[in-house]
Amino acid sequence: MKGNDTPCMAGLDIENMRYATTVPKRFSQIELRDIAVSILALSLAFLLMFRSTDFVTAYFKFYLGDLWAAGMFGMMVLIVVLSFFTHELGHKFTAQRMGLWSEYRMFPMGLIIAVLMSMFGFLFAAPGVIYIRGFVDREQDGKISMAGPATNIVLAVVGLALAMALNGQPLMVPFYLLFILNASLALFNLLPFGILDGAKILRWNTAVWTLMIIIAGVLFGLRMFGLLPTFQYTLG
Repeated sequence: MKGNDTPCMAGLDIENMRYATTVPKRFSQIELRDIAVSILALSLAFLLMFRSTDFVTAYFKFYLGDLWAAGMFGMMVLIVVLSFFTHELGHKFTAQRMGLWSEYRMFPMGLIIAVLMSMFGFLFAAPGVIYIRGFVDREQDGKISMAGPATNIVLAVVGLALAMALNGQPLMVPFYLLFILNASLALFNLLPFGILDGAKILRWNTAVWTLMIIIAGVLFGLRMFGLLPTFQYTLG
C-alpha cells in the first residue's frame, strides 16, 4: 500500500529538517528496521497459516525431521521478501524516480492482527505503508500506486507457470505458494477503497484499473474456484 504524507517540497531532509538538493538516501535505518520486522512477522503468519497443511509441510518433515518448522520458515521468508518487499519497493522506487521522498513504515497493530488471524487459516495483511512527501498530481499518484500490485501480478503469473511446469516434483511447492500469496496481494491491494492502491489507480485511469483487477481476479479465482490442475509431488 501507499500513503501520502503532508505535501512539501521534494528533497526535504526530514532527519535534520533542512532542504536538500537531492532526494534523501534510498533507505534509512528506521525504514530498514521496519522492513525487517514486517518480513519476519509476515513470514511467521504465512508459516502458521500453512502449518497444518500436509501438502506444504510434508517435504520439510521428510528431509528435515524435527527441524521442519525452521526450514519452512526460511522458505516463507524468501517468498515474503519476493512478494511483499518487491511490492513496497515498486512504490518506493517509482516515487523516487519522480524526485519524491518515500519511505516504508510498518503498522505494528496490522502485523499483530496478521499473525493472530493466520492461526485460524486466514491471512489479512496490512503490514505498513509507503509514505511520500512532495507535490504529486493524479497521474503520478496513479502510476506510483500501480507499481506495487503490478509486481504482484507478474510474480503470481511466474509462480503459477513454474508450479505447473514442476508439478509432480517437491520443488513445485514454493512456486505454488508464491502464486497464492501474490495473487491474493494483487487483488486485495487493487480494491478501490480507502488508502488501497486500487482507489488511487481508479481515480487516475479507469481503464488501467479495470484491466489490472480483472487479471488479478482471474489469477485469484483460478485457485478459489478449483480451476487449476491438481498439484502434487512424490517424496523419496
